[in-house]
Amino acid sequence: MLQYSTAGESHGRGILALVDGLPAGLEIDTKLIDAELARRQGGYGRGGRQQIETDRAELLTGTWRGQTLGSPVALWVHNRDYRIEQMDDLERPRPGHGDLSGAVKYLGPIRAILERASARETAGRVAAGALARQLLAPLGMSALGYVVEIGPIAIESGPGTIDEHRALRDQSELYSLNPKEDDRLKNLIDQFRSDGDTLGGVIEVRVEGVPFGLGTHAQWDRKLDGRIAQAVMAVQAIKGVEIGLGFDAARRPGSEVHDPIQFDPRQKAMNTLGFVRPTNHAGGLEAGMTNGQPIVVRAAMKPIATLGQPLESINLQTKKPENASYERSDICAVPAASVILENVVAFEVARAVIDKFGGDHVDEMVARWRLFQEMAARR
Repeated sequence: MLQYSTAGESHGRGILALVDGLPAGLEIDTKLIDAELARRQGGYGRGGRQQIETDRAELLTGTWRGQTLGSPVALWVHNRDYRIEQMDDLERPRPGHGDLSGAVKYLGPIRAILERASARETAGRVAAGALARQLLAPLGMSALGYVVEIGPIAIESGPGTIDEHRALRDQSELYSLNPKEDDRLKNLIDQFRSDGDTLGGVIEVRVEGVPFGLGTHAQWDRKLDGRIAQAVMAVQAIKGVEIGLGFDAARRPGSEVHDPIQFDPRQKAMNTLGFVRPTNHAGGLEAGMTNGQPIVVRAAMKPIATLGQPLESINLQTKKPENASYERSDICAVPAASVILENVVAFEVARAVIDKFGGDHVDEMVARWRLFQEMAARR
């Protein structure tokens, strides 16, 4: 089973990601990992921390001459802003953070909670996802995350291939598919900055080239839509997850929700095996399994909880009302979150690929994938 865990604090020595379960023989391009880390640091609306750090991933274990060994891979992202031992505790918990709940739960300081709960930890998740997604490329799969709403503004986008959309996304400071909207959205973010407030938004992730049969209906905790939903919901500040139509499916009749099944022999050689759909309301997943259509996931990100004009709180020493403490923060981290979600979704898809096709070496896994395509086509 492919899995990962992270360690590290926001102002500690750095962030560690330990990835276990990758097959041997996978060529690793660290430039691709570093590019995702750099994108995570970008996007309009970020705070001062991103001017300090220059995130790079160092491979500590699990590779030899640029290839995986089949053993755990450790990725290290160094923190330049390493000063945790000199930092004071917070006396006034911030609404929207885990400050109060964590301090009560662990019978300790707020500092211990915020340092680990910080979104700085997601540098490890991005590194892990960017590593694992390199397993998807040989199988013709690719993932793309982008912003579809900032605050109250929905961002219109047109049709296009995933490569065309990636090119548009990379032109946008908001990581949307409509760079022409950037100026209007930047003005909105600037207004919230001057007001001491913050902005959230909605992110979409699409994975294309996905074959039939990733995930399973057999057990609830192995359903791929459930795994993806958990991975996305576990990212800091994410408060809602949809797959396909999501909540809108509850507002429509069944005839407008389910995707008709058609057959086109011209597409029989593709991952669809010739089965095509005129719509993809299911978001590529039915009964916990991929159905040959693109996976489409959306997530709602709440506004960052640290406000320049802090909300009311309590001084934990005096128990008297005071404004919440302030820690350096972003104004709008939705673009950065789109990078995180793209990579955590890609990791879950890579995990499902290994669950389905196995293999101790990547060549063995690719051979099993091809054999499955042949057997499914004959079936």
